[in-house]
Amino acid sequence: MKEQIQHNDIERFAEAFETDSKNQLAMNAVAQNDITNIAVSRDRLASVQRVYSHMIETPEVTNQKKSGRCWIFAGLNTLRLTAMEKMNLETFELSQSYLMFWDKLEKANFFLENIIETCEQPLNGRLVMWLLSDPLPDGGQWDMFVNLVEKYGVVPKSVMPETYSSSNSRKMNTLLLAKVREDAQRLREMHAEGANIETLREAKDKMIAEFYTMLCIHLGKPPASFFWEWRDKDKQFHRHGHITPLAFFEKFIARDLDDLVCLINAPTDDKPYHRLYTVQYLGNVVEGQIVRYLNVDIKTLKEAARAMIVDGKPVWFGCDVGKLLERDRGLLDLKIYDYELVYGVPFKQDKAGRLDYGHSCMSHAMMLTGVDLDEDGNPTKWRIENSWGAKIGENGYLSMSDAWFDEYLYEVAISKHYLSPELLNVLDTEPIVLPPWDPMGALAKAK
Repeated sequence: MKEQIQHNDIERFAEAFETDSKNQLAMNAVAQNDITNIAVSRDRLASVQRVYSHMIETPEVTNQKKSGRCWIFAGLNTLRLTAMEKMNLETFELSQSYLMFWDKLEKANFFLENIIETCEQPLNGRLVMWLLSDPLPDGGQWDMFVNLVEKYGVVPKSVMPETYSSSNSRKMNTLLLAKVREDAQRLREMHAEGANIETLREAKDKMIAEFYTMLCIHLGKPPASFFWEWRDKDKQFHRHGHITPLAFFEKFIARDLDDLVCLINAPTDDKPYHRLYTVQYLGNVVEGQIVRYLNVDIKTLKEAARAMIVDGKPVWFGCDVGKLLERDRGLLDLKIYDYELVYGVPFKQDKAGRLDYGHSCMSHAMMLTGVDLDEDGNPTKWRIENSWGAKIGENGYLSMSDAWFDEYLYEVAISKHYLSPELLNVLDTEPIVLPPWDPMGALAKAK
């Protein structure tokens, strides 16, 4: 074939297509149906059993609705189990809109500080264009979740319930973006006019105050303290009285969040295993904990997740949820769709290739709550608590094959107790800084 597609090339393609009658059948079927309905494996659907050798009892699932707060939902879902145990509750939910409020406020400040830092950089350069592209996404990372909880605490959902904008964030985000991009322009113009850093930060203070007002209008004003009382599952009444969000976390949850570290599996040439990484300009709280990843092989990552679940501890994780997902039944399985059968075309790209060439990245965070081990102790499938409501999967819970885990799961938050001494030593090293657009930062850009 030459540089251009020639007419005789097209004739050759058409002849090859028409030679196989299966292509005509596939075309007729896909022309009138979603291809997933054609490619779905009926045998695979029938073979899935939602029974697990090790399972953590959890309450009804949460629902992030039309927002990208999966990382907050997954994080709070891990914490609520501790709160339920301490307060002897049948069910309980922590306020996701509370942390969303503080995340947006902190991200605005984080963004404007980065704009001040990069005032000498060209406006049309890749870095500034990246900073401006989406500075206030709903998404985030585990370390960003820790920053919010350690600075602002948590509150029950009844104290700061959902609003229209927390559950349908697109319009709010559009207006918040308009404001901070306008602020970024003003700060760069002030710098060009000779303003010093103190003057720029004085201007930024007024900008953040305006941003706070906008957030309150959309999400409500977060409480500085609240009155807390509850009735437990044994019908016993309890009253604590007034309490701050930070004190509520310390009294009713008290999890050592610094004990959890993020393992990733990124098998690309630019990220050798047993090294620590961070992503430049990825974060939310200025001077807060930076995002840190310890890159390990998939076997090491999986063993740590398996051990935590066997010990009854849920695992926060990040994955590429849109790949090979049968959404209605909640199945993540490499064999659930046979696209090769439909197209007659193979799909052979490996995990590293998908990362390097932009076909896969972390897009969603959830919580592992179960694992099914065979007679030799090897995982065959995993149980997932999602945050898409009860209508997806089995009452909101997904089932993930172990093979899917290998290919599309990228990150887990693991207790240091489950790491080898060698890996613990790596945590004390200086992280390698990845560029802002590295795929390991993608979860924080979730919509």
